[in-house]
Amino acid sequence: MKNIVKILCYVLLLSSTAVLADVQQDVALLAKAWAKANYQLNGAQQEEAFESLIEQSNEAVKLHPASAEVLIWRGIIKSSFAGVKGGLSALSLIKEAKKDLEKSILLDDKALSGSAYTTLGTLYFKAPGWPISFGNDEQAKRYLQKGILLDPNGIDSHYFYALFLLDQGEKKQAQASFIKALDAKARPGRALADSGRRHEINEALHEIN
Repeated sequence: MKNIVKILCYVLLLSSTAVLADVQQDVALLAKAWAKANYQLNGAQQEEAFESLIEQSNEAVKLHPASAEVLIWRGIIKSSFAGVKGGLSALSLIKEAKKDLEKSILLDDKALSGSAYTTLGTLYFKAPGWPISFGNDEQAKRYLQKGILLDPNGIDSHYFYALFLLDQGEKKQAQASFIKALDAKARPGRALADSGRRHEINEALHEIN
């Protein structure tokens, strides 16, 4: 009997490990494709890439419905695509992104070093306010600061908080946050994303100076 229990436990462990590996692989694929669409494409090609990415992320969510990481990436993809499309067509995308990010927080608020909070905070300060959408600067600040709390040395957490501060007219504080973002260590497997983000940071610092 004890041997049977041991075997069952071993099988369950192998199964859990395989599922985790599949999730990590899908997350890595989404992250890589997002970086390419966001930093290497433009115009019609970029829109087509994001539309394809949304389909891929939908499939990933179907396969891993309890994965906070996959939900975060679908939220990031939708929010990025909203920025590309702009106008009224972007409103439905940011609302969908908000739902994904909020659900991911319920599953695991520390997933991807708190990226859900950082992305939500960005949505809240970039989205139009009521009655058009849910934009709210106070809520944005709370989420962005929570993102920094969970990822105190992250390039994205400081970059997006710096954008918020710049939007609020706090140039000195924004400059300091941009510099903290530049000091962030390179992320394994995220070379293109890091390079693109550093370019954005340097452009922002140039405009401030």
